[in-house]
Amino acid sequence: MAARDITETWERLARPGGSIMYLVIDGVGGLPDERGMTELEAADTPHLDSLADRSVCGLLEPVGPGITPGSGPGHLALFGYDPLRYTVGRGILAALGVDFDLREGDVAARINYATMQDGVIVDRRAGRISTSTNQRLCNLIRDHVSLDFDGELYVQPVKEHRALLVLRGPGLDGDIADTDPQRVGQPSRPPRPRSDDARRTAGLVASFVDQVNETLADETANTVLLRGFDTYRPWPSLEERYGLHGVCLAQYPMYRGVSRLVGMDVHTPALELDDYPSVAQSYRDTHDFFFLHVKPTDSRGEDGDYDAKVEAIERADSLIPGLLDLEPEVLVVTADHSTPAAMATHSWHPVPLLLHADSARRDAVTSYDERACLHGGLGIRPGWHLMGLALAHAGRLDKYGA
Repeated sequence: MAARDITETWERLARPGGSIMYLVIDGVGGLPDERGMTELEAADTPHLDSLADRSVCGLLEPVGPGITPGSGPGHLALFGYDPLRYTVGRGILAALGVDFDLREGDVAARINYATMQDGVIVDRRAGRISTSTNQRLCNLIRDHVSLDFDGELYVQPVKEHRALLVLRGPGLDGDIADTDPQRVGQPSRPPRPRSDDARRTAGLVASFVDQVNETLADETANTVLLRGFDTYRPWPSLEERYGLHGVCLAQYPMYRGVSRLVGMDVHTPALELDDYPSVAQSYRDTHDFFFLHVKPTDSRGEDGDYDAKVEAIERADSLIPGLLDLEPEVLVVTADHSTPAAMATHSWHPVPLLLHADSARRDAVTSYDERACLHGGLGIRPGWHLMGLALAHAGRLDKYGA
């Protein structure tokens, strides 16, 4: 059965029931080091291992075999949105993540401040500049960059080296290729239109980049790389599709953005990881779907820092007792993609999955890691299967057929 058929069947069968909690440890999947252990296998995770021993486990392929997912598709799959049908650019998620007032037809892209020397990119994150520096650079761009069109240009900081570009006006189209070459030692790419309707918008973007390069010429962050162009359209919410009233607890704006896209409430301001259990408790009487996002595991993986990623996993492990005290009917621990420190980037490798519920058929897995979960009772599944499993274990799906 196709993904569309299954998810629409879940929509028809959805009913009120128990609460569902997702702990998404971003990029947790890894590759073995010289000792033969992934970061997750090397980490001291007594709480996750104990929970795995009392749960059913498996692996998820967020998008599909061999496909390396971005954070947007990875999370949308976990929320029950087929990522090959529901596509969204990173710019839309960045805008929603900082609570930008997007309007239908707006074109958005994510900005990475970067460092360029002799026409090639030497640092795609400009040394992970501070958010305060980001704000100053955005102010410079607002003061010195203008575009010749009947519309409005918005540039807004997000966090560290990430910012937001939004174009608003008639006749715009966000079907434009990224300018980010995704590796150092290469020049940035031109904003290439992928359809005739996007040619005018791509020309505006090219003018924007040229003016930014001139404005920031004396800065360490002396250029911008643009990713995830898209045109904003409203989406059906989790509540409309599955009857779930969700809340997001996340430290980074992008993940708050994907939550808003599917209709979740978002806790603001951003909070520390240690506060997750107590803050989630405050929503227990009003919400029945909880999305708790852990970012440092992904960041340290992208840095290529194996030991720091191990430490980040161990910190995530410390959350488990507090989350269990909230007694959700279903507790899921998984990831949106793998980020092996050995690769210092996202990868296509399946992510470990743990599903804890009184109704779960426990398997023989006794530790939460990639190798153990490979032998779990859930097997290897598409990422969008998770929502159906979570709904069923929470008693939120009626019987199908007579």
